[in-house]
Amino acid sequence: MLIGEFQHTIDVKGRLIMPARFRDELGDAFVLTKGLDNCLFIYPKTEWQVVQAKLKALPLTNKDARAFVRFFFSGATECETDKQGRVLIPSNLREHARLEKDVVIIGVANRAEIWSKELWDAYNSNPNLSYDEIAEKMEELGI
Repeated sequence: MLIGEFQHTIDVKGRLIMPARFRDELGDAFVLTKGLDNCLFIYPKTEWQVVQAKLKALPLTNKDARAFVRFFFSGATECETDKQGRVLIPSNLREHARLEKDVVIIGVANRAEIWSKELWDAYNSNPNLSYDEIAEKMEELGI
């Protein structure tokens, strides 16, 4: 399971050291794609297969479904870590997530997310983000 929060930096070549804890879970190759909220999603290949199957099953006749599938798959790329545990993040994905230097990598159970530190801090300090209210809404989802 991918859990925890780690702060790292991206080097001038666009490489990021993946946390050692995540490297074991992600395996030799994993999928990196545009995420929601201006972050990047990282999926182990097994989880990517599950997500991919669900997205492929969406109705082609639904405009929102087509738009989301385009968004999600157009930015997807298969990645591998090098011997130093670094992954090269393509420039289009760095731009999407506004990654420049300082980043935060978080584990979210079946995936990891890469955030610019600035956006992560802003997300967490959002006065409209009430975890108590969100927790109450989770009951509607059966949690």
